[in-house]
Amino acid sequence: MQNWPINLYRAEQVRELERLAISLQNITSFELMTRAGIAVFATMKQQCPDMLAIAVFCGSGNNAGDGYVVARQAKLAGLKVRVYSLIDPESLSGDALLAYKQYQEAQGEIILFQSKPVIAADVIVDALFGIGLSRPITGLYELAIQLINSTAAKIIAIDIPSGIHAETGCILGCAVKADCTVSFVALKQGLFTGQAVDYSGDIIFESLTLPETVFLEIKPAAVRVMKALIPPRDRYSHKGRYGHVLIIGGDHGYTGAARLAGEAALRIGAGLVSIATRAEHAVLMNLSRPELMCHGVESSEQLAGLLEKASVVVIGPGLGQSDWAKKLFNKTLSAGKPMIIDADGLNLLAKSPNTNPNWILTPHPGEAARLLTCSTAEIEQDRFASVAALQRQYDGIVLLKGAGTLIASADECAISTTGNPGMASGGMGDVLAGVIAGMCAQGLSLKEAAQQGAYHHGLAADKAVKNKGERGLLASDLMPYLRSWSL
Repeated sequence: MQNWPINLYRAEQVRELERLAISLQNITSFELMTRAGIAVFATMKQQCPDMLAIAVFCGSGNNAGDGYVVARQAKLAGLKVRVYSLIDPESLSGDALLAYKQYQEAQGEIILFQSKPVIAADVIVDALFGIGLSRPITGLYELAIQLINSTAAKIIAIDIPSGIHAETGCILGCAVKADCTVSFVALKQGLFTGQAVDYSGDIIFESLTLPETVFLEIKPAAVRVMKALIPPRDRYSHKGRYGHVLIIGGDHGYTGAARLAGEAALRIGAGLVSIATRAEHAVLMNLSRPELMCHGVESSEQLAGLLEKASVVVIGPGLGQSDWAKKLFNKTLSAGKPMIIDADGLNLLAKSPNTNPNWILTPHPGEAARLLTCSTAEIEQDRFASVAALQRQYDGIVLLKGAGTLIASADECAISTTGNPGMASGGMGDVLAGVIAGMCAQGLSLKEAAQQGAYHHGLAADKAVKNKGERGLLASDLMPYLRSWSL
């Protein structure tokens, strides 16, 4: 991973950053376009040092201008270059027209894209659409994208893969599936969540030497979660200094969920972990992990003493939605403890919405849809808007799971970029809930615990699949790797 900036921006913010840079540096927009094209060509040489021929697909806006700069650089370097234009390039305007004219003066070859030509190139450059695209792609542009994706060439996208919404990460009808994306000026938030993570490939950031003062003028739309430095424990330590996590769940048929959450809390470093579960489960749940203190709880009265001792509570893993679950859920809400609500705890909350500044909600998209009384598709259509709406409605911290997990607080939206597709298996969310609770128990704030929990949960999964592959990853496979979070 390149050393990316922490801050992420929306499309209109990036355009304002460019405007400010032009004003402060007293440079032209065409100079920025030229820098962008040169940066893309430099990346191409690094990624494909043996390339001999390239094809550049150009559309009608400034992204096409970047493409013509790349094509000219490649032509001057002695490569075989063909530009496939989806419009008459003479109809371009502004900087894009100037870039086209310079390529034309360099005797560059231009072909009007009208059907499906045979592409003979080592590298294809996607310069069809930039960050301003907001409508579904159809017609000739759709054909061009299908052709690009069907080739064996390495695909380099300029700024963002064509067809990806820069703010939401959603596909607008179809999208270029790039091997590498070279992003300019500032990183776009949509590159790091939703469908975009499967289409952007390796993301290379090029600032184009914009001054730091420009970024002081605009608050970022989101931030990337960075690993926090955790001080080592004092040698004069005892378990009481690292908190007591209470896991509530494990109804009939679902003992594994509470068990996974409990072990995860221990592995991340909680001093003590108790589990409140069905009486018949309590005697069995800790057979393979005797460090867990398991209690049979059949009534809210029996839960009261455990709640009193707890530093932080997790409710939901394997909880179900029975009368037993509802009694324990209501008792927990009235206890006033910091809590993580997951799984069926979220489904019960959706039926009786409430607010609390002292909780973390950890929904997947389906649970988020129930919390907002909408469809899962609507949640995924704009994950940033969805997590913000959840936070406004329920208060506290909201963690929306998925590729590019989002963590929203009242003042910030953060994205965790760790993790992999192997995590699409049962029990992963239970482990995450336990990880977050264990971090809270050790003194992290709710916001810190949610952000660092998501980051280290994904990082443990990345370590677990190294040299073994993603398919077949189990939630319990993460346990050995959770212990290294403070290193």
